[in-house]
Amino acid sequence: MKILTSHEHQAPAEGDTRHVALANDADALQLPLEGVERIDLHFPQFTDGRAFSQAYLLRRRRGFTGDLRATGDVLIDQLVQMHRTGFSSAVLRPDVDASAAQRQFERFSRYYQADAVQTAPIFAVQP
Repeated sequence: MKILTSHEHQAPAEGDTRHVALANDADALQLPLEGVERIDLHFPQFTDGRAFSQAYLLRRRRGFTGDLRATGDVLIDQLVQMHRTGFSSAVLRPDVDASAAQRQFERFSRYYQADAVQTAPIFAVQP
């Protein structure tokens, strides 16, 4: 997962059809994906997890292969779950240390359950 600081992120411009910002109350199954390279999914506060569901739906049900970017109230303890649900990049809040965020991915090397990235459970994957 690519970790971005807030000054490295640029929101989609008005009328840009390659980069789209999807409201967290929008239906991800209805979004036209033709020509879309990046979709920004917003976390208005850390307790609002609707963007997790949107990411999973876009990856698994819609087959979106572009950049799914987490924006808003992104906390480092949520990054691993964001990656597992389909996010490929995340924009950190200005008060979050990027090196501390990257260390989150070193905590666990494998997961028993399947997810949006590893679509087969660990017992079904050959070593």
